[in-house]
Amino acid sequence: MIRAEFYRNSANVLTGVRISGHAGMAEEGYDICCACVSSAVELTANTMTDVFMIKAEVRVEENEIIISPEKDGDADADKLLLGLLTHLTLLSEDFPGRIKITVTEV
Repeated sequence: MIRAEFYRNSANVLTGVRISGHAGMAEEGYDICCACVSSAVELTANTMTDVFMIKAEVRVEENEIIISPEKDGDADADKLLLGLLTHLTLLSEDFPGRIKITVTEV
């Protein structure tokens, strides 16, 4: 299962996300659910850092991606992360039981 944990501050602003796991629908490299999630996360990270020029830590490790804007409460970062949250929510409906989304207050 793919796990997407979004972080929200007390002002209700998204401050980061951690994505981990695999959908397990097919072999690595052939899993359409994983490909959809990976593409959405890459688009979000690249748009945040290269288009909006938001300073953020983007850490890619084996089976995990973390996007964490340096400035807590950045309005543009919040909107980009909200877009990712919305997209992943829709994907979780298309791929039931493959994507678990949580929002944690930090």
